[in-house]
Amino acid sequence: MSSPTETDQSRSAAADRFDEAARQLCDAYRQNTTIPPMRAFLEPSDIEGAYAVQAINTRRWVEEGRKLVGRKIGLTAKSVQQQIGVDQPDFGALFADMQVPNGGTLDPARAIGPKAEAEIAFILGRDLDDPEAPHDAVVAAIEGVLPAIEIVDSRIADWKISVADTIADNGSSAFFVLGDDVLAPSGLDLYSCGMVMEINGAVASLGAGAACLDHPYNAVQWLARTLAAAGEPLRAGDVILSGALGPMATLQPGDQVRIQIGGVGACAFSYGPQT
Repeated sequence: MSSPTETDQSRSAAADRFDEAARQLCDAYRQNTTIPPMRAFLEPSDIEGAYAVQAINTRRWVEEGRKLVGRKIGLTAKSVQQQIGVDQPDFGALFADMQVPNGGTLDPARAIGPKAEAEIAFILGRDLDDPEAPHDAVVAAIEGVLPAIEIVDSRIADWKISVADTIADNGSSAFFVLGDDVLAPSGLDLYSCGMVMEINGAVASLGAGAACLDHPYNAVQWLARTLAAAGEPLRAGDVILSGALGPMATLQPGDQVRIQIGGVGACAFSYGPQT
């Protein structure tokens, strides 16, 4: 059995590792460059440690003045969970400066190896602070529904990520686009609604609401419970990207991206000007 002193030393060493991992990721984010996988700081399956690293940078960025506007959920497809070796989704923070206007342009100089995903976004109308929040309470807290595109990217070189890498790197988040029309959730079919993503007018990805953890509401419930248990509950007004409805698509400069989700709407952006 470890002595109290050994335990304290181990915790201190872990804290130092997490601080250094967060610093390297933050520097890579600011310089728009990549670093090697985080094996020197995190075991590939160290989910708890990875969230500790993510939290350090989230606090850092809030203190620097970035506005936290919500959260993104990832790993909602069971096939992807199996591929990475996890049995639950993950999350990252959304900041106001990550939003690209609907119909706007994302400068390729701001990205590394971006990929686009079509998602359903939600806006909360009330706080969700119960770590055992029932499904009905979570659904009742949702005020608005709208289509979204998440542009994911990785500060880990060549996308050679483990689950710990992607969580530490803020869920491999980068940018997002929201549709203009916010719908009330009542009466929407978010289970069987179809999704089409087009790039330059050609179909690049197909999917449905059920691809997101069997229903996008399930993803929101998971997030609400997880954050409430961590003492950082979702708040009224938060934007939630609930997870991909179909395969992601790799972007090339000049690409024109548009998604359509049945009954929910459409949104689009350009990845740099057309060439």
